[in-house]
Amino acid sequence: MNEIKKFAGIIWLLLGPCLILGMIYRAFEEITKATEKNYQETLLFWIIVIIIFIPISSGLTIFGFYALKNEFETN
Repeated sequence: MNEIKKFAGIIWLLLGPCLILGMIYRAFEEITKATEKNYQETLLFWIIVIIIFIPISSGLTIFGFYALKNEFETN
């Protein structure tokens, strides 16, 4: 069971930064495609999404780090 936790920790540790970068890339892509009519709405939407999403992804990365270090080891 501890090996599964370590493997999951590696995945979570790598997944957090990848999700943050992917979200920022997607936001940049959507904002540059926005027309003048919906530019402000698109910009505001992505700012809110990124502000909410970064702490979640950071927590996922921290959780993966602790799982990799065996902090959740069961006896």
